[in-house]
Amino acid sequence: MKLHKAAHTVYKTQYHVVWVTRYRRKILVEGVAVYLRMKLREVQKYYPDWHFTEIGIDKDHVHVHMVIPPKYSVSFAVETIKKNTSRRLREKFRFLDKVYWDRGGIWSTGYFVSTVGITEEIIRRYVARQGKEDAGQAQLEF
Repeated sequence: MKLHKAAHTVYKTQYHVVWVTRYRRKILVEGVAVYLRMKLREVQKYYPDWHFTEIGIDKDHVHVHMVIPPKYSVSFAVETIKKNTSRRLREKFRFLDKVYWDRGGIWSTGYFVSTVGITEEIIRRYVARQGKEDAGQAQLEF
């Protein structure tokens, strides 16, 4: 279990995020998908504390498993990623102007998000052991 640290915070906030192309158009073909993956990794230049654990791209949707620090809302992170990747894809692939004739972007407005983490049982054991460990903090057992 890798924990991340920031000023006065230790966290492991993992998310599974899915978003789809507008109208479920199958535009994420091989070359576009490779470029999109590169642009997703590039987000870490501007937000170095956002970590992509895994990226999966299908023809009409994207799955990411990522760590977002608690100081950012999930909606801000997803909005930032979708806005920037949409702009970059339209600049690079001019055929998208024919697929999406307006300037509404290539992504649908919504997204799916789910948290990924340790089980309730492990949390209960951790909380129950507080104050009973001699050497300081109780360790989570997996």
